[in-house]
Amino acid sequence: MKSRARQQPAAKASSGRTAVMYVRVSSKEQEQGFSIPAQRQLLKDYAEREGIHVVQEFEDVETAKRAGRTSFSEMVDFLRKKNSGCRTLLVEKTDRLYRNIKDWVTIDELGIEVHFVKEAVVLSEDSRSSEKFMHGIKVLMAKNYIDNLGEEVRKGMIEKARQGHWPTVAPVGYVNNLVSHRIEPDPERAPIIVKLFEWYASGEYSLKVLTKKAAAAGLAREPIEQAPALASTGDGRQPRLVKRTKG
Repeated sequence: MKSRARQQPAAKASSGRTAVMYVRVSSKEQEQGFSIPAQRQLLKDYAEREGIHVVQEFEDVETAKRAGRTSFSEMVDFLRKKNSGCRTLLVEKTDRLYRNIKDWVTIDELGIEVHFVKEAVVLSEDSRSSEKFMHGIKVLMAKNYIDNLGEEVRKGMIEKARQGHWPTVAPVGYVNNLVSHRIEPDPERAPIIVKLFEWYASGEYSLKVLTKKAAAAGLAREPIEQAPALASTGDGRQPRLVKRTKG
């Protein structure tokens, strides 16, 4: 996950209202045409129309490899500082700001004014109870979407396994065939894995010795960004055994 906080230059003219801006996108959403620049431009145009000076921008880009929101936490810390003088937050819409109920509570406890620009909603401690209620419904809907997405992913993996397909990254000694969606022996690593099992079955070697023999045979555990065979899946989160080449 990439995160970034940027301090904005002083405005030439300002009504005295200041705010922070928060933008977020996932790698999957980027593939679907959503972008950080589009969110940023929307919020900047809004701030200009409303006479609000943005003093700081916070940006999070989540990836399949790593979730979490570093800039969200930095933004909360910034808004908690009494000397910051900033009590307004600009964000595109509800599900850009919150991913769960905890995020909602965290922002609510700050007692700040939040502008959900795309939804044309401004919430603060002075908002009517009906407005807060409707906003709470939106938060719960966003949370339900995330929960349901997780359920669908799990269901898909179980069904894939039932059909005889390996549901995730191929284990060491195999590769994912992106055409048949099955796994098959890795022509380079499979023979080495077979040899390791033969050595283990002989009972002549300890695990420590086998580890050294595996390294000598050309295997070493290294974390990788993405396995070449899985280029279209976007899932390279697990380390695998890779064959070392002498260069």
